[in-house]
Amino acid sequence: MTPDHAGDLYGEIFLAQQDAPAPRRSRIDGWKLLWPGFAVCAIASIAAAWLSEHYGAPIILMGLLIGLALNFITSEPRVNPGLDFVSKGCLRWGIVVLGTQVTIAQIGGLGPVPFLALLMVMAAAMGAALLVARLTGATTAIGLLAGGATAICGASAALALFGVLGPKRVSQAQFALTLVVVSMASALAMSFYPPLAAALHFDDRQAGFLIGASIHDVAQAIGGGYAFSDTAGSYATIVKLSRVALLAPVVTVVSIWAADDDGRGRHWIRKLALPWFIALFLVVVVLNSMIAVPPVVAKFCLTLSKALLLLAVTATAMRSRLDLVMQMGWRAAMPVVAATVASLLVAIAFSMMIL
Repeated sequence: MTPDHAGDLYGEIFLAQQDAPAPRRSRIDGWKLLWPGFAVCAIASIAAAWLSEHYGAPIILMGLLIGLALNFITSEPRVNPGLDFVSKGCLRWGIVVLGTQVTIAQIGGLGPVPFLALLMVMAAAMGAALLVARLTGATTAIGLLAGGATAICGASAALALFGVLGPKRVSQAQFALTLVVVSMASALAMSFYPPLAAALHFDDRQAGFLIGASIHDVAQAIGGGYAFSDTAGSYATIVKLSRVALLAPVVTVVSIWAADDDGRGRHWIRKLALPWFIALFLVVVVLNSMIAVPPVVAKFCLTLSKALLLLAVTATAMRSRLDLVMQMGWRAAMPVVAATVASLLVAIAFSMMIL
């Protein structure tokens, strides 16, 4: 073989190697890439659960605070893929599993008049958040995030709405601050709303509606209801789960608004397309309504949903810059505060008038 031919052969081998597809990463390699971030987030979530169990603090709030305190860890590049995966994947599957706690019969058992009153309470929360966001110079997206989180189910709804709105419309710092304020407001409401209902001389049904319609987080709403009485706790559970069931319609409306806001001229059918995890949430609700789920399975699913959402919240807090959160100022918290006050006042009014 002449040197020229040898050179051609080497060139062909070199080009073949250059054109060859990159080796596919195995699932094991992918898990190794995600493991550092997942492990850190899991340890922080376990710490949050321990603090919540021993000191009675809301578990989501503990996850948020621990995550914010550990946000320096994102300077280590190895943890970022795992944190990204947890903040998105655990959020979506946590919302899906949450559907096991809701049935269509529960919503129907509320009755048409209380259900319409509940819609009015939720509308008041959304409207107040949008109005105050506009007055304080914030965007409509921030108002939708604050109002939706307050009106539906606290941190779970905030995570779902942020998944639709995205970081281009709501900054990571604003989102973290919204989660903190919503969780703190829910914790305070669980402590103060039952005594308030007693001071207003509400009966069990009135107290259950007030607590279930105005406390943000599911666990706090149910706990606040049972703090008043067992009957009030049962009714508060129905009211609160009816709010959770409305997560899908609210996310759909926000998704349509976001599609219009993009200015891409998308077809109306594509605008109506639900995020896959919201569509699965609806499917689970329907299946849960058709099939009797054993109480043990339902309890396990509730624990699993809480665990997944806690992981998502903790990872989201870790990815948020604490210095930017601190710089947001009091104005950034006002949409959540306004929505909380509006939902409380309207819930009190309807409890007095129609129940």
